[in-house]
Amino acid sequence: MNNDIGVMAPLQAEGPSLKAVADFGLKCCQLVSWKPKLWTADAARRLVEESRATGVRMTAFWAGWPGPARWDLVEGPATLGLVPWDYRQERVEALVAAGGFARALGVPAVITHLGFIPESPVGSLFGEVVETVRGVAEHLESLGVEFWFETGQETPVTMLRLISQVGTGNLGVNLDPANLILYGKGSPVDALDVLGPYVRNVHAKDGLYPTDPMKLGTEVRVGQGRVRFPEFVRRLGEIGFKGEFIIEREISGEEQRRDIAGTVEYLRGLLAAN
Repeated sequence: MNNDIGVMAPLQAEGPSLKAVADFGLKCCQLVSWKPKLWTADAARRLVEESRATGVRMTAFWAGWPGPARWDLVEGPATLGLVPWDYRQERVEALVAAGGFARALGVPAVITHLGFIPESPVGSLFGEVVETVRGVAEHLESLGVEFWFETGQETPVTMLRLISQVGTGNLGVNLDPANLILYGKGSPVDALDVLGPYVRNVHAKDGLYPTDPMKLGTEVRVGQGRVRFPEFVRRLGEIGFKGEFIIEREISGEEQRRDIAGTVEYLRGLLAAN
């Protein structure tokens, strides 16, 4: 396989945002930001210039949204993504702004978490989420920008159902295999049977299943969890995946840098073998 390897790159209010990517010897990244006030035309121009200077390609813009976010199994359903009614409109506005920023950056897509998408297609909440997502997707489509959903809080079948019901032509999946495990939602390898045609980017992240049903599982360094990366990478090759592997390690400091560097070498070995 000849896929590129990259890393998450937080948008900085001041100073370079892509230098850390180049420091790892990588040539691509997902730009990520939870602060809409930073998504300005001036910021986009600076990032485009920095991309040219460093040779680091931005593959997509990962856009967060305002309001509370509890990354767990208890408060998560009421706080994450476009599902909670109390925060839905301001988050739609943020994703609309993200579309304009993505267009100014020249990246192909906006990525986000939609939240705990209702499992049942029967009932008003699922229909509301479909209509909300469709509205954002249609706006992004008018800008020539795609809308990719990061896996996590829903089963693969639920994600596929949402994509089918929204029905616009600019939808895709940012497959985070660890999230499927951390939330207890499915097997990453098996998820490719369901979502394979829609997978545009992959997060290189690993984890362990929950053992306390009130808490998420534990994120670990790639290769040390339950993703089964050799099989996962091989299956991606079999379905013709052409996108990037974007490393995400949700810790900080020297251990994070060490784990990212180790994951780069680990992935290069797997890709060379496939």
